[in-house]
Amino acid sequence: MHIEDGILPPRAWGFWYGVTILFIIPGIREIKRRVRENLAYKPFLSMTGVAVFVISAMHLPVPVTGSCSHPCGTPLAAIIVGPFATAVISSIVLFFQAIFLGHGGITTIGANDFSMGIVGGISGYLCWKLLRRFDSPLWLAGGIAGFVGDVMTYLTSAFELALSLHGHIPLVRQWMIFFAGYGPTQLPLAIAEAVFTAAVLQVMYNRRPDLLPGITGKRSGKIEKIQMKGA
Repeated sequence: MHIEDGILPPRAWGFWYGVTILFIIPGIREIKRRVRENLAYKPFLSMTGVAVFVISAMHLPVPVTGSCSHPCGTPLAAIIVGPFATAVISSIVLFFQAIFLGHGGITTIGANDFSMGIVGGISGYLCWKLLRRFDSPLWLAGGIAGFVGDVMTYLTSAFELALSLHGHIPLVRQWMIFFAGYGPTQLPLAIAEAVFTAAVLQVMYNRRPDLLPGITGKRSGKIEKIQMKGA
């Protein structure tokens, strides 16, 4: 997913920077609002950012020019800290990975954040919300969110590359060629991310349901009903 410097032309990486900023601005506002409401949100957000940094730093080489394959961590982040906040922490993660690890590049932070932090995070978050609305088991909703967010990240990265590099080859065909380059390594990683996301959310629900937005009320309601019956 980490597209390197020099792969995208200036017009392309400038465009992706512009699109990403449209999500980062409301993300910063969301973070400020939630910090005012709950002082514990800031350290929790920082811990989530560290988790995304570590997870997405475990990269594997792929036969796609100037890129690599790795888990994302952003579907899980979007579920627990919010999708717009995830766009912000993902951009910070990508900056430090480019500076200290040589993953990605400064010019491609916009494109990389759009695929991993925005599309990966939001698609996973929407899957989570939809499945939970229909009372899907928490582990299943989390697992599907992790898998979908991971795959959508790489579909988007492949599209970004194809859009800039397809030349005389039809865009859709080049898009699928790039995605096929990611597929052999990324599909097993997407399955692993599904298992990891499901496991983390289930543990959080069992031990700290207050950290999961929209979960506390349901669980508290069940506890109250049990107590009332016992009385």
